[in-house]
Amino acid sequence: MTAALWGFLCARYKPMNGDKTRNQLRAKRRSLAPDQQRHCSDQITSILTRQVFFLRAKRVGIYLANDGEIDPSPIVDICLKSAKSCYLPVLHPLKIKRLHFAKYHRQTDLVANRYGIPEPNLKNSTLAPAWSLDIMLMPLVGFDRNGNRMGMGGGYYDRTLAFMAAGKNPAPKLVGLAHNCQELSSIASQDWDIPLNYIITEREIICAKPR
Repeated sequence: MTAALWGFLCARYKPMNGDKTRNQLRAKRRSLAPDQQRHCSDQITSILTRQVFFLRAKRVGIYLANDGEIDPSPIVDICLKSAKSCYLPVLHPLKIKRLHFAKYHRQTDLVANRYGIPEPNLKNSTLAPAWSLDIMLMPLVGFDRNGNRMGMGGGYYDRTLAFMAAGKNPAPKLVGLAHNCQELSSIASQDWDIPLNYIITEREIICAKPR
């Protein structure tokens, strides 16, 4: 891919219709070549694993990459080698648009959920509430520097993390992993949105500005 084309793909989008923006950003990240995806993943892993909050964490919420998302597989390997526990999101079977978090290792039995995304089989899983995790690494479609996150549109993470707005329980640090080209100048936020603490791209770590 030429430098000019790469620059075009990583140009920032200005706010526009939410669904249109989401579709365009998803297309951008899917268009990245495998070697660019690996480079971004490696750079993000290098940045994350030097952070004090990661080094101190014992329980890490993570995800399996889908649809051009940053692949956190190298982070999983580092976590497991350093005796950190990893937990994957699992669609809650009873509560609408809520997530469980199931303990994960390389031999975990995975099944496809209703969206075709692999997740641990609940019948054989050790579950943890979201508030018990030290950090949560989150995929995203778009982000801004205030910590606002554009997801796939289902609201699963916001509903699952709604307890954080009340401040009644311990809460994980929320870390979005993204390609630099997913940055937006601003994202309109709603009262129920739960902002990120950090965003890590292949270029930098962004400490989100407080609202």
